[in-house]
Amino acid sequence: METNRISPTLTAALNAQMTNEAHNAQIYLAYASWISDKGYEGIANFLFRHANEERNHMMKILEYILKRGAKVIITEIPSPGPDPVSINDCFEKIFKSEVENTTNIYTIVNKSLEEQDWATWNFMQWFVKEQTEEETLAMELLSKIKIAGGENAGNDALYALDKDLGKTPDDAELAQDVSVENP
Repeated sequence: METNRISPTLTAALNAQMTNEAHNAQIYLAYASWISDKGYEGIANFLFRHANEERNHMMKILEYILKRGAKVIITEIPSPGPDPVSINDCFEKIFKSEVENTTNIYTIVNKSLEEQDWATWNFMQWFVKEQTEEETLAMELLSKIKIAGGENAGNDALYALDKDLGKTPDDAELAQDVSVENP
């Protein structure tokens, strides 16, 4: 008896997204290692934590595929690419990666809506919210490095940024969670 509850198209998309999450984890690991080598342990710690978060996203998708009776396909993870050339470049690359990830997630959401696969559509809503958070956090990183001087950030500003990011929570406050009383 066939127990697979996900179409071949969505199964392929979910498997590709699982690999994409693993790739994003590798990007965060590479950038964290690069920045740690520069002596910025607060920023590195922040990025290492996000690498772990991306691996958790990968596992969520893997478990979903299995629990819906479809086949998980493990494929090669692409290289994270070249190291950033600066902390500013690092944050710009992180933002770009998160935007690309959001686009991939929206594609799965749209396909699940088209196929009326409400279980997958519902499952992916967690990722939609998570990507809103990830993009917000990446934009906040870009704002902080811009305030620090962007490409021209001096050692004092980078030192302060490093200390700040070492204590920054992994979650960003989203627009839908604020109110007049709690802006």
